Amino acid sequence: MSVLEIRDLHVTVETDQGTKPILNGVDLTIREGEIHAIMGPNGSGKSTLAYTIAGHPKYTVTGGTITLDGEDVLAMTVDERARAGLFLAMQYPVEIPGVTNTNFLRTAKTAIDGQAPAIRTWVKDVRETMGQLRMDSSFAERNVNEGFSGGEKKRNEILQLELLKPKFAVLDETDSGLDVDALKVVSEGVNRAKANTGLGILLITHYTRILRYIKPDFVHVFVAGRVAEEGGPELADRLEEEGYDRFVDAPESASAAAAELAEA
Repeated sequence: MSVLEIRDLHVTVETDQGTKPILNGVDLTIREGEIHAIMGPNGSGKSTLAYTIAGHPKYTVTGGTITLDGEDVLAMTVDERARAGLFLAMQYPVEIPGVTNTNFLRTAKTAIDGQAPAIRTWVKDVRETMGQLRMDSSFAERNVNEGFSGGEKKRNEILQLELLKPKFAVLDETDSGLDVDALKVVSEGVNRAKANTGLGILLITHYTRILRYIKPDFVHVFVAGRVAEEGGPELADRLEEEGYDRFVDAPESASAAAAELAEA
Protein backbone atom coordinates (compact mmCIF):
# COMPACT_ATOMS: atom_id res chain seq x y z
CA MET A 1 0.00 0.00 0.00
CA SER A 2 1.37 3.42 -1.00
CA VAL A 3 1.86 5.95 1.80
CA LEU A 4 2.62 9.69 1.72
CA GLU A 5 4.12 10.77 5.04
CA ILE A 6 4.83 14.28 6.30
CA ARG A 7 6.79 14.57 9.51
CA ASP A 8 7.49 17.74 11.55
CA LEU A 9 7.53 19.85 8.39
CA HIS A 10 8.77 23.44 8.74
CA VAL A 11 8.66 25.82 5.77
CA THR A 12 9.57 29.48 5.26
CA VAL A 13 9.08 31.99 2.47
CA GLU A 14 10.98 35.17 1.63
CA THR A 15 8.95 38.39 1.83
CA ASP A 16 9.73 42.11 1.61
CA GLN A 17 9.89 42.06 5.40
CA GLY A 18 12.34 39.15 5.47
CA THR A 19 12.05 35.42 6.04
CA LYS A 20 8.60 34.39 7.24
CA PRO A 21 7.84 30.98 8.76
CA ILE A 22 4.64 29.48 7.29
CA LEU A 23 4.55 25.82 8.32
CA ASN A 24 5.45 25.09 11.91
CA GLY A 25 5.68 21.35 12.39
CA VAL A 26 3.12 19.59 10.20
CA ASP A 27 2.51 15.86 10.74
CA LEU A 28 0.27 14.03 8.30
CA THR A 29 -0.01 10.49 6.92
CA ILE A 30 -2.10 9.72 3.84
CA ARG A 31 -2.55 6.14 2.71
CA GLU A 32 -3.67 4.81 -0.64
CA GLY A 33 -7.44 5.08 -1.00
CA GLU A 34 -7.89 7.61 1.82
CA ILE A 35 -9.42 11.09 1.50
CA HIS A 36 -8.06 13.71 3.89
CA ALA A 37 -9.67 17.14 4.02
CA ILE A 38 -7.67 20.09 5.31
CA MET A 39 -9.74 23.05 6.44
CA GLY A 40 -8.70 26.30 8.06
CA PRO A 41 -8.84 30.09 7.93
CA ASN A 42 -7.07 32.21 5.33
CA GLY A 43 -3.33 32.47 5.84
CA SER A 44 -3.05 29.27 7.86
CA GLY A 45 -0.60 27.65 5.43
CA LYS A 46 -2.85 25.21 3.56
CA SER A 47 -1.70 26.19 0.07
CA THR A 48 1.91 26.38 1.26
CA LEU A 49 1.65 22.73 2.23
CA ALA A 50 0.29 21.87 -1.23
CA TYR A 51 3.04 23.70 -3.09
CA THR A 52 5.75 22.34 -0.82
CA ILE A 53 4.66 18.78 -1.58
CA ALA A 54 4.78 19.61 -5.30
CA GLY A 55 8.21 21.27 -5.04
CA HIS A 56 7.53 24.96 -5.69
CA PRO A 57 10.90 26.78 -5.45
CA LYS A 58 9.35 29.75 -3.64
CA TYR A 59 9.13 27.74 -0.43
CA THR A 60 12.13 26.64 1.66
CA VAL A 61 11.93 23.55 3.84
CA THR A 62 13.87 24.25 7.03
CA GLY A 63 13.01 21.07 8.87
CA GLY A 64 11.13 17.79 8.69
CA THR A 65 10.53 15.24 5.95
CA ILE A 66 8.14 14.24 3.17
CA THR A 67 8.36 10.64 1.99
CA LEU A 68 6.45 8.63 -0.61
CA ASP A 69 6.66 4.89 -0.02
CA GLY A 70 9.82 5.55 1.99
CA GLU A 71 11.50 7.63 -0.73
CA ASP A 72 12.65 11.17 0.09
CA VAL A 73 10.32 13.50 -1.82
CA LEU A 74 12.30 16.60 -0.84
CA ALA A 75 15.33 15.22 -2.70
CA MET A 76 13.30 14.93 -5.92
CA THR A 77 12.91 17.56 -8.63
CA VAL A 78 9.40 18.66 -9.56
CA ASP A 79 9.22 16.31 -12.56
CA GLU A 80 10.59 13.41 -10.48
CA ARG A 81 7.79 13.97 -7.96
CA ALA A 82 5.24 13.82 -10.77
CA ARG A 83 6.73 10.61 -12.14
CA ALA A 84 6.76 9.14 -8.63
CA GLY A 85 2.99 9.61 -8.49
CA LEU A 86 2.27 13.05 -6.99
CA PHE A 87 -0.29 15.35 -8.60
CA LEU A 88 -1.24 18.94 -7.76
CA ALA A 89 -4.51 20.50 -8.89
CA MET A 90 -3.78 24.20 -8.47
CA GLN A 91 -6.14 26.79 -7.03
CA TYR A 92 -5.29 29.04 -9.98
CA PRO A 93 -4.35 26.82 -12.96
CA VAL A 94 -1.86 28.50 -15.27
CA GLU A 95 -2.27 29.09 -19.00
CA ILE A 96 0.27 27.54 -21.40
CA PRO A 97 0.09 29.41 -24.73
CA GLY A 98 1.20 27.45 -27.78
CA VAL A 99 0.68 24.01 -26.21
CA THR A 100 -2.55 22.19 -26.97
CA ASN A 101 -4.32 20.06 -24.41
CA THR A 102 -3.82 17.02 -26.63
CA ASN A 103 -0.04 17.48 -26.86
CA PHE A 104 0.29 18.36 -23.20
CA LEU A 105 -1.63 15.32 -21.97
CA ARG A 106 0.09 12.79 -24.23
CA THR A 107 3.56 14.22 -23.46
CA ALA A 108 2.84 14.09 -19.73
CA LYS A 109 1.49 10.54 -19.95
CA THR A 110 4.55 9.42 -21.91
CA ALA A 111 6.92 11.00 -19.36
CA ILE A 112 5.13 9.32 -16.44
CA ASP A 113 4.76 5.86 -17.97
CA GLY A 114 8.09 5.82 -19.80
CA GLN A 115 6.42 5.04 -23.12
CA ALA A 116 3.82 6.70 -25.32
CA PRO A 117 0.25 5.43 -24.98
CA ALA A 118 -1.27 3.63 -27.96
CA ILE A 119 -2.93 6.28 -30.11
CA ARG A 120 -6.28 4.56 -30.63
CA THR A 121 -6.77 3.69 -26.96
CA TRP A 122 -5.49 7.08 -25.80
CA VAL A 123 -7.79 9.09 -28.06
CA LYS A 124 -10.74 6.99 -26.88
CA ASP A 125 -9.83 7.54 -23.20
CA VAL A 126 -9.43 11.30 -23.70
CA ARG A 127 -12.76 11.63 -25.48
CA GLU A 128 -14.63 9.54 -22.93
CA THR A 129 -13.16 11.40 -19.98
CA MET A 130 -13.88 14.79 -21.53
CA GLY A 131 -17.45 13.68 -22.12
CA GLN A 132 -17.86 12.62 -18.50
CA LEU A 133 -16.55 16.02 -17.42
CA ARG A 134 -18.94 17.70 -19.87
CA MET A 135 -16.10 19.33 -21.77
CA ASP A 136 -16.67 20.11 -25.44
CA SER A 137 -14.42 18.06 -27.73
CA SER A 138 -12.96 21.31 -29.13
CA PHE A 139 -11.06 21.79 -25.86
CA ALA A 140 -8.69 19.00 -26.91
CA GLU A 141 -7.14 21.24 -29.56
CA ARG A 142 -7.18 24.45 -27.54
CA ASN A 143 -4.08 25.66 -25.74
CA VAL A 144 -3.86 24.54 -22.12
CA ASN A 145 -6.21 26.74 -20.05
CA GLU A 146 -5.80 29.67 -22.47
CA GLY A 147 -9.06 31.62 -22.54
CA PHE A 148 -10.75 29.05 -20.29
CA SER A 149 -13.22 30.19 -17.66
CA GLY A 150 -12.49 29.37 -14.03
CA GLY A 151 -14.78 26.36 -14.12
CA GLU A 152 -13.29 25.12 -17.39
CA LYS A 153 -9.79 25.32 -15.92
CA LYS A 154 -10.86 23.24 -12.93
CA ARG A 155 -12.44 20.61 -15.18
CA ASN A 156 -9.23 20.54 -17.19
CA GLU A 157 -7.27 19.85 -13.99
CA ILE A 158 -9.51 16.87 -13.23
CA LEU A 159 -9.15 15.69 -16.82
CA GLN A 160 -5.40 15.53 -16.19
CA LEU A 161 -5.97 13.75 -12.88
CA GLU A 162 -8.12 11.05 -14.45
CA LEU A 163 -5.82 10.43 -17.41
CA LEU A 164 -2.44 10.60 -15.66
CA LYS A 165 -3.50 8.31 -12.79
CA PRO A 166 -1.21 9.46 -9.94
CA LYS A 167 -0.83 7.70 -6.59
CA PHE A 168 -1.69 10.82 -4.60
CA ALA A 169 -3.56 13.97 -5.56
CA VAL A 170 -3.36 17.29 -3.74
CA LEU A 171 -6.43 19.36 -4.60
CA ASP A 172 -5.84 22.98 -3.61
CA GLU A 173 -9.27 24.63 -3.29
CA THR A 174 -10.57 22.91 -6.41
CA ASP A 175 -14.06 24.07 -5.40
CA SER A 176 -13.05 27.75 -5.54
CA GLY A 177 -15.14 29.71 -8.05
CA LEU A 178 -17.33 26.79 -9.11
CA ASP A 179 -21.09 26.98 -9.38
CA VAL A 180 -23.19 24.08 -8.12
CA ASP A 181 -23.35 22.24 -11.45
CA ALA A 182 -19.60 22.52 -12.09
CA LEU A 183 -18.86 21.47 -8.51
CA LYS A 184 -20.88 18.28 -8.99
CA VAL A 185 -19.13 17.45 -12.28
CA VAL A 186 -15.66 18.08 -10.84
CA SER A 187 -16.45 16.07 -7.70
CA GLU A 188 -17.73 13.18 -9.79
CA GLY A 189 -14.42 13.22 -11.68
CA VAL A 190 -12.41 13.07 -8.45
CA ASN A 191 -14.55 10.23 -7.11
CA ARG A 192 -14.24 8.40 -10.41
CA ALA A 193 -10.44 8.73 -10.36
CA LYS A 194 -10.32 7.35 -6.82
CA ALA A 195 -12.62 4.44 -7.70
CA ASN A 196 -10.56 3.56 -10.78
CA THR A 197 -7.08 3.82 -9.28
CA GLY A 198 -7.40 3.87 -5.48
CA LEU A 199 -5.40 7.08 -5.22
CA GLY A 200 -5.03 8.94 -1.96
CA ILE A 201 -6.43 12.47 -1.85
CA LEU A 202 -5.45 15.57 0.14
CA LEU A 203 -8.34 17.98 -0.32
CA ILE A 204 -7.79 21.58 0.77
CA THR A 205 -10.92 23.68 1.18
CA HIS A 206 -12.50 26.50 3.17
CA TYR A 207 -16.02 25.19 2.93
CA THR A 208 -17.96 21.99 3.52
CA ARG A 209 -19.98 22.09 0.30
CA ILE A 210 -17.46 20.03 -1.69
CA LEU A 211 -17.38 17.51 1.17
CA ARG A 212 -21.01 16.71 0.41
CA TYR A 213 -19.83 15.20 -2.86
CA ILE A 214 -16.30 14.03 -1.97
CA LYS A 215 -16.66 12.28 1.38
CA PRO A 216 -13.53 12.58 3.55
CA ASP A 217 -12.27 9.82 5.79
CA PHE A 218 -10.37 12.32 7.92
CA VAL A 219 -10.65 16.07 8.53
CA HIS A 220 -7.71 18.16 9.75
CA VAL A 221 -8.05 21.72 11.05
CA PHE A 222 -5.07 23.80 9.95
CA VAL A 223 -4.21 26.88 12.03
CA ALA A 224 -0.97 28.90 12.19
CA GLY A 225 0.94 26.44 10.03
CA ARG A 226 0.15 23.24 11.90
CA VAL A 227 -2.64 20.74 12.45
CA ALA A 228 -4.67 22.02 15.41
CA GLU A 229 -7.29 19.25 15.53
CA GLU A 230 -8.14 16.04 13.70
CA GLY A 231 -11.29 13.99 13.38
CA GLY A 232 -13.76 12.33 11.06
CA PRO A 233 -16.36 13.88 8.74
CA GLU A 234 -18.31 15.12 11.75
CA LEU A 235 -15.52 17.64 12.44
CA ALA A 236 -16.30 19.39 9.14
CA ASP A 237 -19.94 19.73 10.22
CA ARG A 238 -18.84 21.27 13.50
CA LEU A 239 -16.62 23.75 11.67
CA GLU A 240 -19.56 24.68 9.45
CA GLU A 241 -21.58 25.55 12.55
CA GLU A 242 -18.89 27.13 14.73
CA GLY A 243 -16.24 28.47 12.34
CA TYR A 244 -12.60 28.75 13.40
CA ASP A 245 -12.91 31.25 16.24
CA ARG A 246 -12.14 28.73 18.96
CA PHE A 247 -8.82 27.95 17.25
CA VAL A 248 -7.83 31.43 16.13
CA ASP A 249 -8.86 33.29 19.27
CA ALA A 250 -7.71 30.70 21.79
CA PRO A 251 -4.19 32.13 22.37
CA GLU A 252 -5.53 35.69 22.62
CA SER A 253 -8.23 34.60 25.07
CA ALA A 254 -5.66 32.79 27.22
CA SER A 255 -3.40 35.87 27.27
CA ALA A 256 -6.31 38.12 28.21
CA ALA A 257 -7.33 35.81 31.05
CA ALA A 258 -3.75 35.73 32.38
CA ALA A 259 -3.57 39.53 32.29
CA GLU A 260 -6.82 39.83 34.23
CA LEU A 261 -5.59 37.41 36.89
CA ALA A 262 -2.29 39.32 37.21
CA GLU A 263 -4.12 42.61 37.72
CA ALA A 264 -6.39 41.04 40.32
